[in-house]
Amino acid sequence: MAAGAEAAPPDPEQFLAFGRAALASQPFSQLLGAELHALRPGEVELQVPLSPQLLQQNGFAHGGVLSYLADNALTFAGGTALRVPVVTAEFKINYLRPGLGERLVARARAVHVGRSQTVCSCEVFAVQHGTEKLCALAQGTIARLPDRPA
Repeated sequence: MAAGAEAAPPDPEQFLAFGRAALASQPFSQLLGAELHALRPGEVELQVPLSPQLLQQNGFAHGGVLSYLADNALTFAGGTALRVPVVTAEFKINYLRPGLGERLVARARAVHVGRSQTVCSCEVFAVQHGTEKLCALAQGTIARLPDRPA
């Protein structure tokens, strides 16, 4: 590819299928029932249906579930922006209100993409009776995995 040339955008259906296969390969994501609803380079929508097993003692979504959802959404956004295998280098989350409802929805996007890392932001919503309420904000740095020796 010539210097400065952009890679062709991926086929949307194939890209989403690739992301769903990646999610399906994560046992913890399967345990939580995570679902990938949208995926584009640098953008993702990840959802978790709320079951009684994912709630804390007051009936709210457990903070660990919100944190998982933000972390995984940030990583999908960063990984698809960099288009290489990645891991979360760091992230922070602000819990704004209790996660109450039928499901949680995380939408993340790459804000700045460098050569070896990207900074991403994520909003996590609780959906109750069809209405979304913002319940958490997160930001993270997603780093390229080092090449492994053959």
